[in-house]
Amino acid sequence: MARSSPDSSAALPPAPALAAPRVAVSATFTAEPIETYLAFWIKELGWDLQVRFAPYNQVFQQLLDPESLLARNRDGFNVVLVRFEDWSRFGDAGAHDLEENVDHLISSVRTAAGRFRSPLLVVLCPSSPKFLSDPERAALVERLEARIESSLAGVSGVYTATPAELNQLYPVPDYHDPDGDMLGHIPYKPAFFAALGTLVARKIQALRMTPYKVVVLDCDETLWAGVCGEDGPQGVVLDEPRRALQEFMLAQHQAGMLLALCSKNNDEDVVETFRVHPEFPLRLEHFITRRIDWQPKSTNIVSIAEELRLGLDSFIFVDDNPTECAEVQANCPEVLCLQLPTERDRIPAFLRHVWAFDRLRATAEDRERAALYLQEIERGRLEKKSASLEEFLAALNLQIEIAPMRPEQLPRVSQLTQRTNQMNFSCIRRSENEIQALLRDGKAECLTVDVRDRFGSYGLVGVMIFEAREDALALDTFLLSCRALGRGVEHRMLARLGQTALERGLSRVDARFVRMPRNSPALKLLESVGSKFAEPDGDTIVFRFPADYLAALKYVPNGPKPAAAPVRRADASSSTRRAVDYNRIANELATAEQVLERASARNRNKMAPAPGGDAPRTDLEKQLAEMWAELLGLPSVGIHDNFFDLGGHSLLAVQLLSRVRQTFHVDLSLEVVYGGPFTVAELAKAIDVEQIEHAGADYEKILEELEGLSDEEVRALLEKEQQ
Repeated sequence: MARSSPDSSAALPPAPALAAPRVAVSATFTAEPIETYLAFWIKELGWDLQVRFAPYNQVFQQLLDPESLLARNRDGFNVVLVRFEDWSRFGDAGAHDLEENVDHLISSVRTAAGRFRSPLLVVLCPSSPKFLSDPERAALVERLEARIESSLAGVSGVYTATPAELNQLYPVPDYHDPDGDMLGHIPYKPAFFAALGTLVARKIQALRMTPYKVVVLDCDETLWAGVCGEDGPQGVVLDEPRRALQEFMLAQHQAGMLLALCSKNNDEDVVETFRVHPEFPLRLEHFITRRIDWQPKSTNIVSIAEELRLGLDSFIFVDDNPTECAEVQANCPEVLCLQLPTERDRIPAFLRHVWAFDRLRATAEDRERAALYLQEIERGRLEKKSASLEEFLAALNLQIEIAPMRPEQLPRVSQLTQRTNQMNFSCIRRSENEIQALLRDGKAECLTVDVRDRFGSYGLVGVMIFEAREDALALDTFLLSCRALGRGVEHRMLARLGQTALERGLSRVDARFVRMPRNSPALKLLESVGSKFAEPDGDTIVFRFPADYLAALKYVPNGPKPAAAPVRRADASSSTRRAVDYNRIANELATAEQVLERASARNRNKMAPAPGGDAPRTDLEKQLAEMWAELLGLPSVGIHDNFFDLGGHSLLAVQLLSRVRQTFHVDLSLEVVYGGPFTVAELAKAIDVEQIEHAGADYEKILEELEGLSDEEVRALLEKEQQ
């Protein structure tokens, strides 16, 4: 039955947080089997997260109740799994009811998004083939999935996944488990739960990771098949795998990734190859820069990083040659090196499963990044021509706008907290939900900084989050993108804070500095502004600036132009990023079946041998013992070991009975599980009895069919059966 969302829930106070970050799951069906695969990925990726499930089929309550598991989940991830078919499980809901429930879901998610402290992932799961067999209903389901996706696309902190996306990445053709659905509302087979758990983990990883910014591509045997220096520019071929690679990289470029070329070749040969192949999806203008020469590729990648003023840990290098990948990995360990599969047909699938390319949402700055960096290159040329820093800044004609954050800027503000390292006082990383929660009660405020000059807009490059207290303006976040550093923008930001404090009648601005591996430029700024106001406080330094002193701050450029900052090398943050083995995932964990097998093997390896030792006596007992061991994650089981003593529970029992039905074609009820000791031996007896009774029923039916037939007719039937 459709329900309406109570309007008052939006004004409810935030719930108290849970003790530890969690992956909190709420579903319209029994979703606990997904835990095995989420736990597998949590261990694989080194996350400090727990998996917890909300009560059965309470999605709307979880979204709207301020005391729910999802509402109290702070610094974690909330997951809602929705299957449309479940809304008609206890009644034949028509199209109108289904649409009402979808509208209610959309409004409930919007309400929850304004209150939740953790990002919310809404995953639309496929209904059964029977439910979708009606063409009109299948078309309605497809339209409603699109409605949910489009309606939630702009909601901060909310992300969606559809059955189409799941099927594209992790297809499981035989996904539905009718027996499990009937017995315990477990509608999917293990392989599908492996696919579902992997997709959820992949979305969480995309939310957690610091995005890469640059893809450096080799040419020969990577962008095309052949060697342009030997086969000639006309002789190289764009086969289907390389076409897929170029289209994939073009999509990355359009989503905001910078592309660069790095190849051991003659530059004129590469340029000519692009010229004579207009069928290439990638053109030379798609590349921000290139290094086509005979230098080591690691040397050229460092050169590109210096030109773009980016750290090496924001680079991905793609090459077909294992020797080149090894050379870059040895000399630039911060760079993610991806070696293309030697079997060229595997290239498209490999790229689809490199999680490092995942983006859940692209900001306006992302889509304009290539243009922004081209402008930055032009600024670099102007800087080289200028005799002094003062002359350079005067020629730039810098314009700085500082204003309160607008709602549509929230994704970019969150992105800056995740990415900015050098000019960042506290290095606090915040999701969109966390920033919303911080600003919700009106105590904290957020100012954004937009910068322009003669070459164009830098975009939104600075953020200040602060709170007015009794006698001081307390600074929570102060950051500025590296592309706007050294031009007086940071001084204007500090001055604005001083002016704001004076307007509020406050005497000070308290700026807390937390030392991190890469934010020494922030400390240098604070010390240059007023080291005498520094007060060490444990591992941090608090700068207590008088408000009037800061409000009068002016930037006076003098002296020589500052030397270019050295390219950032390996540090703690890059080593953390390297902990994710993206190559292994793309090569060995790219299908639901691979994840299912690895997760099952891990469970078997970590479990102790079963307590019993009674070996199976019949083929049936042997099959059942193997089935139990696989389901329970044990190396073996004895035929007299109790299912629940081995770690089994009711959901596993339902899955077990579903497998028994599919394998032995017998219809057993849950009474077999709870009617006495549940062992392999007892289950084998129950199957034997059921099969004998079934055979007896068939025998009676045969006798009824033979009754009244002549001997000749019986003989003819028997001969027909023998044939």
